[in-house]
Amino acid sequence: MGALHILWKLQLILCFTQFGKYYVSASDSVCDIKTKWRVDCYPETVPSVEQNCESRGCCYKPVMSNDNVPWCYYPSNYASYSLSKISNTSYGYTGLLNIQSPSPKHYGKEISWLSLDVIFERKDRLHFRLRDANNSRYEVPISTPIVKKAADYPFMYDLKLEHDKFGIIIKRKSSGTVLFNSTIAPLIYFDQFLQISTSLPSTNVYGLGERHEDLLIDTNWKRLKFWARDQPPHENANLYGDHPLYIAVEDDGNAHGVFLLNSNAKEIELQPAPALTWRMVGGIMDFYVLLGPTPEMVVQQYTSIIGKPFLPPYWSLGFHLCRWGYESSNNTWDIVKKMRAASIPQDVQWNDIDYMSKYLDFTYDPVAFDTLPNLVSDLHQNNQHYVMIIDPGISDTQSSGSYSAYDDGIATNIFINDSRTLKPIEGVVWPGKTVFPDFTHPAIDVYWEKQLRMYHSKVPFDGVWIDMNEPSNFVHGSTSSCPNNLYENPPYVPHVNGHSLADRTLCSSSKHFKYYHYDVHSLTGLFEMKATSKALINIRKKRPFIISRSTFPSAGLYGGHWSGDIVSTWHDLKQSIASLVNFNMFGVPLVGADICGFSGDTTEELCIRWMQLGSFYPFSRNHNALTSSGQAPVDFSQETQDIMRKTLNLRYSLLPYLYSLFFSAHATGGTVAKALFFEFPLDKIALKIDTQFMWGNALLISPVLEEKASSVRAYFPKGNWYYLTGVFGKPIKTEGEWINIDAPLSNIPLHIRGGCIIPSQYPAITTAESRRNPLSLLVAPDEFGIAKGELYWDDGDSLDTLESNLFMHVLFTLKDNKLTSHVVSALRDEELVLSKVIVMNVHTPITAVYVNNIRETFQIGEFNILQFGCSLNLSKSFHIKWQ
Repeated sequence: MGALHILWKLQLILCFTQFGKYYVSASDSVCDIKTKWRVDCYPETVPSVEQNCESRGCCYKPVMSNDNVPWCYYPSNYASYSLSKISNTSYGYTGLLNIQSPSPKHYGKEISWLSLDVIFERKDRLHFRLRDANNSRYEVPISTPIVKKAADYPFMYDLKLEHDKFGIIIKRKSSGTVLFNSTIAPLIYFDQFLQISTSLPSTNVYGLGERHEDLLIDTNWKRLKFWARDQPPHENANLYGDHPLYIAVEDDGNAHGVFLLNSNAKEIELQPAPALTWRMVGGIMDFYVLLGPTPEMVVQQYTSIIGKPFLPPYWSLGFHLCRWGYESSNNTWDIVKKMRAASIPQDVQWNDIDYMSKYLDFTYDPVAFDTLPNLVSDLHQNNQHYVMIIDPGISDTQSSGSYSAYDDGIATNIFINDSRTLKPIEGVVWPGKTVFPDFTHPAIDVYWEKQLRMYHSKVPFDGVWIDMNEPSNFVHGSTSSCPNNLYENPPYVPHVNGHSLADRTLCSSSKHFKYYHYDVHSLTGLFEMKATSKALINIRKKRPFIISRSTFPSAGLYGGHWSGDIVSTWHDLKQSIASLVNFNMFGVPLVGADICGFSGDTTEELCIRWMQLGSFYPFSRNHNALTSSGQAPVDFSQETQDIMRKTLNLRYSLLPYLYSLFFSAHATGGTVAKALFFEFPLDKIALKIDTQFMWGNALLISPVLEEKASSVRAYFPKGNWYYLTGVFGKPIKTEGEWINIDAPLSNIPLHIRGGCIIPSQYPAITTAESRRNPLSLLVAPDEFGIAKGELYWDDGDSLDTLESNLFMHVLFTLKDNKLTSHVVSALRDEELVLSKVIVMNVHTPITAVYVNNIRETFQIGEFNILQFGCSLNLSKSFHIKWQ
């Protein structure tokens, strides 16, 4: 809350005290609502006063507090919609709603008649929509399932529709827990202001991003904003992406999700009832309720709507290196050579905007970057890859015929237009004055591929980094300002940074092929990802690799995300974990932050700790800004290089496991990196932890997040755990316990969960070389001596390997001192060798180990660790037993 708002409240309270009364616009009985259940009737930035509240027919009762409790709130009898007609359909119900009495016209045109669709899409997924009954409205143009027939009973939910004062109530059938209840406040449906509220079953609420905040969302009058923006991450800001999904964990450990498919500017207000209110400035109310009942299942149900994540190329899981400020291709090349000489793993080299000629997309500087094609050729010869940045702003000031990106766009009318002139709207980005491709245009794929293909013929890049695609604009709206209309100045503007929808971007009235920017602004990054993915597939005939700054639901279909311009601070190091697991919830598992921070100068200690954490980002890239000091591993002392090499080698050794997690996410729609509560939703402590996270269900990562710390206070949920780093194999058995773990500067604490089997591989300085090495299995039994795991393997780069059955999939099981594999699918042309098995915490005295009935030598080490060598082709099932 701002100081001005607090001052307003104090002044008004003094006034009320002086006169000994307060104003209530409605009768006291209908205003007798507990403070925590008040739903704000005056959400504008300027504080409410009696007259504002009275004009809206709402209750006005000031509260002396600094926690944003609304003074103006809806009375219990506020006019809403009634459900006047309902009919059965093949998919569920359809209904007709009409407004009981017209509301005050403070938000413009109210829609009197609404249509309701309730679609029983699956037993675990309910879909409902509220639309204008008489006129079409903008709806988000992404593909979602079309369901014409209701799922078969039994459903996991019960549905109740309130008629007189419309409301929708959804309960979990197994427990009776209310998951969604919109009767707590009136339904509001104006042309440019839509509002609906719901109760929440608990305060354990997650998601709702993009956010640079704690993982667990504060429900004490917390307001979140959604409107893609070029905004360096900080708290209480609307950032690069728009992901209106929340996951709530109920008191009994069940989890559910609620997804609003709406791309207009919006905000969400959470309150301690607990309850939540959605406000939108356009589109329709299009909700999905996901029944879980586990957090992982909620994500899978969510991605069954928006699309499951793509399977990234194997090389993209290696280490990436970049900076803005290499200044030349030779300087870039020197870093690559130094990394090789130091034997520090690196798979991908990047360039930021300084490689371009005059900051023009699809060009490179012919002087400073004259050897760029040679650098890329050298990378390819050494099994490495190259990625460069592309911004959506296309310069419109180059001489005619000299810049095809502009000339072709004009020829095909591909740019976003100024609604006043129907000519390309002009902004300012890095090259100066620019225009912007309309990524919703039906001809965008041909145009975009042509530009990328021409550049690829000169510099054969392997992936594309798309930045500034909110879209970012260095002037407000356009170089010729914005018109004064309801798109630019709607009746209500959510509390977005900059206080205007056009701030740092285009005029909201800008005209796309079919839409206004007002509706599709936050889709720009998603549709650029889609066009870039199609182009890369056609150009390279291999899996695309795309990292985007701006994202929207279904972005994971096309690429990954990095968390933008974070700062080289311990605070941002810690906050990156919540961002990491949030985007896994959003169906974008290929995610990471700029290792060591983007802006500001890092310290050697901070960069070491960040490299240790960043080695376990699914997308692992070190990148920093033009004015910051160099922070590549080879920019530091030999001792620091040794530590960074060690942590990257650890990552590379675990890539078979990480790649298998990406396969699982691609096949099932689940997560790769996850918060502890995903695996332990009944654990009240795990529900609050965002300083640790997991890879899959097997690997617990507990990074050092404090300066000068040499230990970590890590939480271990109930079960068996084993040290992977530090005292290798040392067991921990816990009912749920905080434990101090030694973490000297050279070490990041990693632990394997009992009951899991992790495939690993001897590391090399590139993934191509690592993939030639034999594999090992790390077997971590649970308390019953049982463990399970899997391995997915393919050539790492081809398209449609799953559809073409060109992959290996092996399931591993440990039970009764017997380790077996089951080959679900085998690769005919590649022999992948298992050469070592490590089994932790073997309690039975071992006298013999038999691999496929052949006796093998073995060792029993400290903590009863059993190790033995073998030579097994993983394309064929095996059985190993000991006695």
